[in-house]
Amino acid sequence: MQAVVDRTGQIAPDDILGAATVRNEIVRLPYFLEHYRRLGVRHFLFVDNNSDDGTREFLAEQPDVSLWTTAHGYKQSRFGLDWLTWLLIRHAHGHWCLTLDADELLIYPYWETRPLKALTDWLDGEGVEMFPAMMLDMYPKGRLSEQRYEPGQDPTEILSWFDAGNYTIQRQMPKENLWIQGGVRARVFFEKEPRKAPTMNKTPLVKWNRRFVYVNSTHGMLPARLNRVYDRDGGEFASGILLHTKFLDTIVDKSREELDRREHFANSDLYDDYYKGLIGDPDLWCDASSRYRGWRQLEAMGLMSRGTWL
Repeated sequence: MQAVVDRTGQIAPDDILGAATVRNEIVRLPYFLEHYRRLGVRHFLFVDNNSDDGTREFLAEQPDVSLWTTAHGYKQSRFGLDWLTWLLIRHAHGHWCLTLDADELLIYPYWETRPLKALTDWLDGEGVEMFPAMMLDMYPKGRLSEQRYEPGQDPTEILSWFDAGNYTIQRQMPKENLWIQGGVRARVFFEKEPRKAPTMNKTPLVKWNRRFVYVNSTHGMLPARLNRVYDRDGGEFASGILLHTKFLDTIVDKSREELDRREHFANSDLYDDYYKGLIGDPDLWCDASSRYRGWRQLEAMGLMSRGTWL
């Protein structure tokens, strides 16, 4: 990696950080930054993986962004994790840090009225080092290309629907991490082989220590205690939702590119039909789809929880 602009000297001891690897995300980044700034993220660590759409130039101009660039393989870097881990070791030790994709918008109980600092202060008081969130695939009604997204727009104005009840969950050993599958991708693209559907559980918010590491995206971590994001005595652990905004109209062209690049899955051949399905510009909506109405709705459905944070 090469530094494009390094503003990490601005990071204060209590700042909440955000970290992401991006490639050609100029359309998403204005709202992404707006959302997380509003929540209270004070500095962003970005790795740009050879963008050619203005992403690198846009990020370099942002006063709260430090930016590195690399043209090396995304898959060979453990899907960007090796790049981000190096940055987290150097700059995030002792900070609460969000590790994200550009199409993920974190929400949590009371997120409209309580900043992330309120949540992390409560987690510190509880002696908890991490905060889990399930990915929730959001999609429009109608073909993906029919509703045009404008940079800076709230994606949920277009991606207003989700699958509410087709999720499976199990605990995996030996790391004791959860494995959640389901949602619209499992329903539409992996109906015949649901065990190949994408993993939906993540732990995006962590009180970072230079001895920590993500193992597989943000689905699992070491040391293993960081995967115990559930109450083993039968109660509920506080959790959030990552609104997954992948299915904007731009996904059709992006899928053509990713089918050719083969950089986003360990077993890329298994996902050829997935990308081909997206290239076909499908309508993901069905009669059982639920319209998104806010975090309280998601909590009532059992998709997230306040736990003991009242």
